[in-house]
Amino acid sequence: MIVFVGTFSIINALNMCLYFFGINDLPGKIKRGDLDQYLTKPVSPLLRLSFENIDPGSGLMALLSVMVVLYGVSAAGVKVSFMLALGYTSLVLLMTLLWYDVMLIIRSLTFLIISAEGIQRLVEQFLDLNFRIPGVLYKGIFKVIFYFLLPYGIMATIPTQVITRSASAAGVISALMVVVFFTAFALWLWKFGLKHYKSASS
Repeated sequence: MIVFVGTFSIINALNMCLYFFGINDLPGKIKRGDLDQYLTKPVSPLLRLSFENIDPGSGLMALLSVMVVLYGVSAAGVKVSFMLALGYTSLVLLMTLLWYDVMLIIRSLTFLIISAEGIQRLVEQFLDLNFRIPGVLYKGIFKVIFYFLLPYGIMATIPTQVITRSASAAGVISALMVVVFFTAFALWLWKFGLKHYKSASS
């Protein structure tokens, strides 16, 4: 549990540090027409929108979370090799990307519907739940929901299983496939939404 909480904290800190403050207000920019100024610049609008408000202060939380993980690994008596550390780090970065994908998908719904605030609040409740419950405890329909439909259940669970040597090859491969699918879908939905975006100047 110590490693799990530390892992989720690392991913959350990277989220806050890199893209949260940029992508979080996407619905507001769509409704107000502020997205216009992003579309007229030569830089990719999604790239600029995502990383325009980087918060270096959250990097400190990431470092503290790494210390929590190291303590948990030490307490569990796990011997961490270079390849194991590399695999864990790679999965943490991929799960940070997955979190970004989910955020982008939920907020891009504003292109298509009047308001996605209710959906965002529901997703935040699910996120809070998955921060407290490791994905390995989910069974049946809950595992389908939190592993494949709203994959918060794998974000900290899979890296934790890898660093503690309890992951299965099938579980890791499934997680990688989920990341690929959500990344592709998030980019598609973003482009689809832009085609239906009604500019404030139109």
